[in-house]
Amino acid sequence: MAYNPRMSIIPTNQQQGRSRKKEDEADAFMRLPDREIVGCITDIGIHFTVADLQKPNPAHVQQIFEWFAELLLNATRETVEPAMRAAAEDVCGEFSDVVPTDTRNLMGFYVSLRRLLYECGITDFTFNDLYKPTYERLVKIFSYLINFVRFRESQTTLIDEYYNKSESTKNRIETLHAENQENEARLEDMRHNRKAMEAQVREKTMRNEELKKQLLELQRHQKTVAARLDEAKAKKGELTSRLEQKTQDKLTLKQESNKLRPYMLQSPSALQDNLTELREILNNDKAHIDALDRRARALQTSTDSFTVVSTDVASCIKILDEIATELAKEEEEMARNSKQRDALSERGNNAREVERSEVLLRRQLSKWADRTEKLREQSHQKAQEAKEKMHELSAIHRKLTEEHTDKGKEMEIRRVRIEQKEKKMLDLKENIENEVHAAYDEYLKMEAHIKLYITEMEQSIS
Repeated sequence: MAYNPRMSIIPTNQQQGRSRKKEDEADAFMRLPDREIVGCITDIGIHFTVADLQKPNPAHVQQIFEWFAELLLNATRETVEPAMRAAAEDVCGEFSDVVPTDTRNLMGFYVSLRRLLYECGITDFTFNDLYKPTYERLVKIFSYLINFVRFRESQTTLIDEYYNKSESTKNRIETLHAENQENEARLEDMRHNRKAMEAQVREKTMRNEELKKQLLELQRHQKTVAARLDEAKAKKGELTSRLEQKTQDKLTLKQESNKLRPYMLQSPSALQDNLTELREILNNDKAHIDALDRRARALQTSTDSFTVVSTDVASCIKILDEIATELAKEEEEMARNSKQRDALSERGNNAREVERSEVLLRRQLSKWADRTEKLREQSHQKAQEAKEKMHELSAIHRKLTEEHTDKGKEMEIRRVRIEQKEKKMLDLKENIENEVHAAYDEYLKMEAHIKLYITEMEQSIS
């Protein structure tokens, strides 16, 4: 009989049992004894016995899982509840109370615990392991968790060392960042004050220039008015002297006429001649007096104008005094501006010093960032080495598991072959027995035929 691998005499339920048995053999490397599991859980402060492991209580099992989650993930009810509340508000909005608090906290705890167990090697963790735990599942899960905790404790010094280094580097970076922000704020304030001071200085400078222009115009106007005043004074002095001279001439002429009046009475013709001459002189004097009156009125007008001009000059002098006081104030303001400019330059120097310090701090920050990057790379390399070691250990474990499973498969194949050989032997034995029975039947038939033939021969002979 030919060997047909598609045919099997083993029942289907026995094959499923064997596949489960293979999985159990694969997990046997990680499985711990019951007493060791109970001892580890008791050491963490939770009362746990072998009877509790064989007949698990869901509440007790959930308490142990909560402790493992708090130890390895730092996940407690206080840390899970805010995140789940925010997620419920984000999803449900105003109807976030539709989902009970315990339910959403349980969902968050289940997700965290499932992620932890997935990292430990348990990929089929379900709610039944929390609410309907069984002995086999608990032994498997606790074994994987305890092995993971032991591995983590063996690497605690290395983990703490890199964690402390990263925390110190992070704190230093945050300190430098805060100092940088403070210096940037101070620099921005100083720049703002500098712009304000520059605007004030520009405004004061423009005002000073305008006042200087006004002062120059007033000085030119003062010079013009002074020249006109001097000219008017000179004309006034000249006209006054001429008026005095004419008045003196008039008085002299009157005295001479009084002296000549007695002579006028001596002779009519002479008097007539004198009268005519005197009339002409009088007419001339009148004309001259009218001219002098006109000159006096002109002088009075000029005097009035001089008075107005002197009033204007006094007002100009007053304005000049005010301008002088204003100039003194401006000089004081200029001195103050110079002091402020010096202070501004000093602040600019301080700002430059701050900028230089900022450059130095940025260089230090870049150096620290480089150091942090180097430390991160070193930690990444060491983590990579640790991961490679884990991969090597996993590969070795996988290799051992594969070898164990291969040996199991070979033993299974050999057992199947042996069973098939036994079946072949049974078939051959059955065939041989059938052939023996058939030969024995043929023998009996032949013996019957021979006996019948002998009896017939005997009968024919007799």
